[in-house]
Amino acid sequence: MTVTKADLANTLFEQLGLNKREAKEFVELFFEKIRESLESGESVKLSGFGGFSVRDKKSRPGRNPKTGEEVPVTPRRVVTYKASQKVKDRIAKNNVSALDGKPETNQL
Repeated sequence: MTVTKADLANTLFEQLGLNKREAKEFVELFFEKIRESLESGESVKLSGFGGFSVRDKKSRPGRNPKTGEEVPVTPRRVVTYKASQKVKDRIAKNNVSALDGKPETNQL
């Protein structure tokens, strides 16, 4: 399941009693502030959740997978997310197989 902005707004409506318009506006303003901060090169840290930062990637050689032709990959800015230890711990705790109760292993 994917959580959408509409889902977040609906949760604010149901659990905090905001009206639907206020809840939607709150979610939009929240993400707009994050976008503005990242666009200006600032990092965003959300305590207990993690941090977002902008990273500059250099130009590098790449390869077209269909033709095998070497093509340059242009330099660009990317957003990275680093989960907080709380988030990592909760995900690890919930990574238990529903069938046998044993932790799952990611074997390739």
